Amino acid sequence: MGKVFRFHKDVDTDQIIASQYLLYPTVEEMKEHTFESLDSEFAKKVQKGDVVVAHENFGCGSSREQAPAVLKALGVKAVIAGSFARIFYRNAINIGLLVIINKELYYEVQSGDTVDVDLEKGLIITEKGSYPLAKLPKKMQEIMDMGGLIAALNKEA
Repeated sequence: MGKVFRFHKDVDTDQIIASQYLLYPTVEEMKEHTFESLDSEFAKKVQKGDVVVAHENFGCGSSREQAPAVLKALGVKAVIAGSFARIFYRNAINIGLLVIINKELYYEVQSGDTVDVDLEKGLIITEKGSYPLAKLPKKMQEIMDMGGLIAALNKEA
């Protein structure tokens, strides 16, 4: 079980990691500034296994791959949103950050609630109930288990 960090509609990549921090040489240095404009304490509060829940169009804006990378570096288990900007979704899968589309969860949880994502059972489990999620196809689960598409391709090379 992880703690929920809930965000609004249209969270853009500049709100996830602002452009001035892209000058830092590593994701490890950048991650301390994740969601700084929305929750200045996010990077200090988030723990490994916590979950970001958002409304619609999460990750819109520029195509910066650092946006999903800082979330993964902080230990975020998954981002669950009503919808994702396509480039954010693709970048997340490339690096192995679990992204789940669920239109109900945003209305059912608040920041601080606990949630678990059980991919084997195909469930998102909250204090209030369970919500189905599409199980990943076997090949896709293997890719995520290897750390994302880029890591999987590097292992096959």
